[in-house]
Amino acid sequence: MGGVHILVVEDEPAIADFLQRGLTAEGYSVSTAADGNDAGRLASSGDVDLMILDLMLPGRDGMEVLAEVRESRPHLPVIVLTARTEVGSKVATLDLGATDYVTKPFSFEELAARVRAHLRDRDEASSTRLELGDLRMDLVGRRVERAGVPIRLTSTEFDLLAFFMRHPGQVLTRSELLSAVWGYPDDVDSGVVGVYVGYLRRKLAVADEPAPIETIRSVGYRLHADA
Repeated sequence: MGGVHILVVEDEPAIADFLQRGLTAEGYSVSTAADGNDAGRLASSGDVDLMILDLMLPGRDGMEVLAEVRESRPHLPVIVLTARTEVGSKVATLDLGATDYVTKPFSFEELAARVRAHLRDRDEASSTRLELGDLRMDLVGRRVERAGVPIRLTSTEFDLLAFFMRHPGQVLTRSELLSAVWGYPDDVDSGVVGVYVGYLRRKLAVADEPAPIETIRSVGYRLHADA
């Protein structure tokens, strides 16, 4: 499964063991957490690709964990697996940001199919979205935000930022940027790159945070990997 890591958050040892064995047999890497405090920390680490979350947990309940995860990992697929069957609980959980809601007792085959579907949805969405630190780019809608603040970019500024975000932490020469964004031959000497980098810096500086684009003297520019 390409190294997909699933976090199972379940305080019933028998259910946690059943899920871990079944998902491992499906080819996933699986870790478990038995309380809400560990769950929030592990899910927010960035190493988790999908979470299966019980709601009734010691430490903190699943709703608190879900709220924390949606704050730190807004696009992480979260399948709630719970004994709560009330419609109100389902509505509240989905409104809070759960990707799916499965009630116990459950069919493992159905749960595994939902895992596959949500991972597929995640992969399809990620192909149209770029994320780096607090920077978000929607490549289809051509929208950008930083720290939740929408940023209006021209078409060229958008393409330039997208190229930076596809190469985080790499030093990109002016020639590389000219070729990739403007389609100019790489031996053309032009000041247009510096001009547009300046535009981006001004627009990306939000909430007293400077733009994360660094000038590498005599070479080019680098977008910090942590933005």
